[in-house]
Amino acid sequence: MDISRRQLLAAAGASLISARAGQPSDITLRIAETTLETGPKRFVKTLSYNGQCPGPLLRMTEGREITVEAVNETRLPEMIHWHGFHIPPEVDGAHEEGTPMIQGLSRRSYTFTPQPAGTRWYHTHAMAGHNLKIGLYSGQFGMVVVEPRENPGRYDLEIPVILHEWEPFFASGHDMDVNYRFHSVNGKMLGFGEPVRVKKGQRALFRVLNASATTPHKLALAGHKFRVIALDGNAVAKPQTVPVLMVAPGERVDAIVELDNPGVWILGEIDGALRTAGAGIVVEYAGMKGPAKWLAPTASEWDYTIFGEPTEAARPEVTVPIVITPGTGGNLWAVNGKSWPDTDDIYLRPGIHNRLIFDNRGDMDHPFHLHRHTFELVRVAGKPVSGVFKDVVNVPARKVVEVDVMAGSPGPSLFHCHQQFHMDFGFMALMKYRSA
Repeated sequence: MDISRRQLLAAAGASLISARAGQPSDITLRIAETTLETGPKRFVKTLSYNGQCPGPLLRMTEGREITVEAVNETRLPEMIHWHGFHIPPEVDGAHEEGTPMIQGLSRRSYTFTPQPAGTRWYHTHAMAGHNLKIGLYSGQFGMVVVEPRENPGRYDLEIPVILHEWEPFFASGHDMDVNYRFHSVNGKMLGFGEPVRVKKGQRALFRVLNASATTPHKLALAGHKFRVIALDGNAVAKPQTVPVLMVAPGERVDAIVELDNPGVWILGEIDGALRTAGAGIVVEYAGMKGPAKWLAPTASEWDYTIFGEPTEAARPEVTVPIVITPGTGGNLWAVNGKSWPDTDDIYLRPGIHNRLIFDNRGDMDHPFHLHRHTFELVRVAGKPVSGVFKDVVNVPARKVVEVDVMAGSPGPSLFHCHQQFHMDFGFMALMKYRSA
């Protein structure tokens, strides 16, 4: 079996590394350079996990301790971040919090208890700066499904959809604007490799992850709609049916699709240029043949608030302003007036709800991410909401988003933009706890 076939099986969920109790190491992830065949005569040399991209689909059980061994076969220091997990800082996978780096040609083990249940992921947390071959520009990412002890979901099949881009370059005259020559879903360009095969009458759970370093995506499945049931792996208060999913870097969307329209369809980016460059995958019903069809979805605006209740949150005990502005002195962005590594620590009060006010005063959207915590959206661009829990929230340019976070995970927690270039050039700070 060749490399590309192994990658396909892994992305489709047929090749899993499962956490098994009673073993010295339940999961092994090897970081090494790999050549990926992403499309016809499209070969990419990149860093990846276990020689495939995406990395292995990992399954863990909520509350059952596991040990992961990371083997770094490169000469560069590396770090694996467990995104969306509530775990201690020494294993979270950010050296700014105190997780030790995995030095070149060495190995390190992480032992933690996976929680909460839901769609999580793992990825490198190495800085890239102007080097567009490392960090999240590379192939170091993969999905994790943390299974609840009792699974109330009802679906016939599960379909991972992992978005990424390849061959990044700086747009002419704009060294802060990264473009890409081609795109992929589950490591393959649209039309290359095997389609997702389904049957009429099935109920499919699509687990969508945007593993891009910098690019937000809007996805549609021609001839179908999505019923969104979870955001960032957390069940929403009000599931809603929508024609398009918007997924910023780092975000996940779980959506049920009723497979009731036989044909050969395209699940892909609604931007035609990005879709032509590979951002899509074919969905093929049993017994149906022919070229895959694309139908433009009905116009819609992505709005987090429709997935929650339009209720005003109670007044918080602590309010924490986080103002994002352009940086100075070579930094692109500043957090409360300073750029990393000179940013001031942001303090939370433990055991209570803290209101974080994300005030984006720049001209670009920012997907804000807080490590080791889940927050509840309470106001999005002036609209009140409750019952929507996330770990990444996209804050549009010149808008304000307010969230409440229960400070129940002691220790330093990294806060940053999940757009790699923004993080690398100033948009990062540490959140810590203090009693008063």
